[in-house]
Amino acid sequence: MSMFDDVFIASGGACLTRKRVSKTGRHRFRMTEKADSPQARTVLQQCLYARLQVKPADDQSEAEWVEIDRGMVVYICFFKGATEDIITKMVNTLLNLKLCEADSGKYVSVLELPGSVLIVPQATLGGKAKGKGMQYHNNIRKEEGLQLYSNFVSLFEKELALSSKSSETGTIVKHGTYGNRQVLKLDTNGPYTHLMEF
Repeated sequence: MSMFDDVFIASGGACLTRKRVSKTGRHRFRMTEKADSPQARTVLQQCLYARLQVKPADDQSEAEWVEIDRGMVVYICFFKGATEDIITKMVNTLLNLKLCEADSGKYVSVLELPGSVLIVPQATLGGKAKGKGMQYHNNIRKEEGLQLYSNFVSLFEKELALSSKSSETGTIVKHGTYGNRQVLKLDTNGPYTHLMEF
């Protein structure tokens, strides 16, 4: 008869741990399968008004800005290994999460509010501290990230346009320029900020 029992423990559906437990209750070894790494990270911030510089001023022209009124700002960063398959899930989740406070005090989705959306590419969300500096080795390559970002924005625009409330009230999707340094001005009815990984 074995002196050990194999015990499998599922944690949150994302991780499977195998423990070998002796009859006396002591753990002799543990083997863990780690959850998959995220493909993308987003930070969501409800806002009353947001204005983003998408092109700095130069000798020939003034700075260019995009802006939205009440709605949500979405900061987004893609990691190595991210694919097109994640885009639809991200857009559906972000549009339907009840993160916006309505006049009644009830929290509703940005579609139900209805509100506009400002999408800001934010590569620094992928940073990890090393010593006194930050490293971004896990970020996706710029060319691949630009393609995913463009598809993400396009699907966001399409889904918001399909909403009957949004079409009636003229809510919009605006977005920043991938790979550029940008200046953001934000009036928020928070702080009410959430981080989500996909």
